[in-house]
Amino acid sequence: MSARARGIAVCLVVYAVATAAAVAVGWRLSGAHPIVVAAVADGVSRARQVIVLVLVAAWAARLTGNFLRGWRGLGHEDWRYVDFRASSGGAYWLVSFFGIHLFPTVIVFVACLSLFPALSAGTRAFGVLDLVAIGVTAAAIAIEATADEQLRRFRRTAGGPGRTLTTGLWARSRHPNYFGEVLFWWGLFLFGLAADPAWWWSVVGPLTVTLMFVFVSIPMLDRRMLARRTDYAERMRSVPGLVPFPRRPAGV
Repeated sequence: MSARARGIAVCLVVYAVATAAAVAVGWRLSGAHPIVVAAVADGVSRARQVIVLVLVAAWAARLTGNFLRGWRGLGHEDWRYVDFRASSGGAYWLVSFFGIHLFPTVIVFVACLSLFPALSAGTRAFGVLDLVAIGVTAAAIAIEATADEQLRRFRRTAGGPGRTLTTGLWARSRHPNYFGEVLFWWGLFLFGLAADPAWWWSVVGPLTVTLMFVFVSIPMLDRRMLARRTDYAERMRSVPGLVPFPRRPAGV
């Protein structure tokens, strides 16, 4: 068995154990919280539930597939982890726990708050806002998938390091894959809002995701690209970081 296959097997076991633990904890706490014992939505809103579940499943499948296509096994480590280790020294495990594992978990949990009214608590009938939510969420998944494929194709044919992808979606945004990810969470928020407007406050979820990408993820990757690409400073001046727009003339 190859190292990559062994790594995938280990990950599957870990996910299975984590899922079993989550189910066990949920069963033990049944009846203790209204989220666990929420009423089933009415028949009309079930269409919303099915659509949301299908879109979330499609997003998850794309994310997992994209990860596996570039993963080389348990020895493979994301460059961000390497940088964190180098910059934090002896405090790496503390930084790893809070910065790499706990922080993203909290962000995703907050972003998923919109799923509660969309899948369980909301009782409003399927309507126009649901159609908008479908369009936004499906577009987000398509943008991410397209950006990932364009980047993968570029890496295969670029002919060496140091070159920058400037065609396709990447001509309109420095990080179109990040734009798709942000858009996905706004789409889920629209589903939650359509199901129950009283959950408007769950906008904190997509807003937090947006701020994370704008102030953490994009600056971090831009700094890395500036150190590795001689043309990247000009690209930062002429191409938006997140939302795709027509290229700005140099110097503007």
